[in-house]
Amino acid sequence: MGIFGRLSFKDQTFKLREQAVLEATTRMLASKGFDLMTMDDVANEAGVSKPSLYKHFKSKEELATEVMIRLLDDALDYLTGQDPALGPIDRLRDLLAWALRVRLDGGLPFLPSTSPQVRGMLTRNLRYLSRAIKLHKTLQRIVEQAKQQGELNADMPTDVILYSYYSRTCDPAVEYLRVYGKYADEDIIRHMLKVSFDGLSAGSRDG
Repeated sequence: MGIFGRLSFKDQTFKLREQAVLEATTRMLASKGFDLMTMDDVANEAGVSKPSLYKHFKSKEELATEVMIRLLDDALDYLTGQDPALGPIDRLRDLLAWALRVRLDGGLPFLPSTSPQVRGMLTRNLRYLSRAIKLHKTLQRIVEQAKQQGELNADMPTDVILYSYYSRTCDPAVEYLRVYGKYADEDIIRHMLKVSFDGLSAGSRDG
């Protein structure tokens, strides 16, 4: 039985409305960004009244933080659910493909990378920070395993690999390929994975 099965109808309605608000916030953040987004935007997008919205979240800062916490939870859940037969490099490929699909579906706002205000806001939130640290440490272990197995350059510092890896999730090439190159989403993901893991040289392996 899921969590909703243990809640009263009133509480179920409240939780469903909260999910709708977070999904609307994600879309607004992805399309307008944090600075331009307003609580009115979110209420209109979610189809709720502004008083109802404030019953769930008191500010757009609180909304944005919850969206990012949910995104980190989703990433951690995805890592936990990966096929145990996958090697470390394939785990990294698989997670990046997932993140790019989420982004192309409008579900991956680039808040920390685009706003110092948001970075400060998030790093003051212990719930966000604990999840970010957990995800980073999990990926550190995977990268170290890949280096030990000769799948990644052992001479490259792990932090350089990881921050380069993170940057792919907000690489503007994704939009260029979609808007100007007219590529289908799965082709964009395939090409981004190849660039990320195989490079651009003629000697890189087929992906």
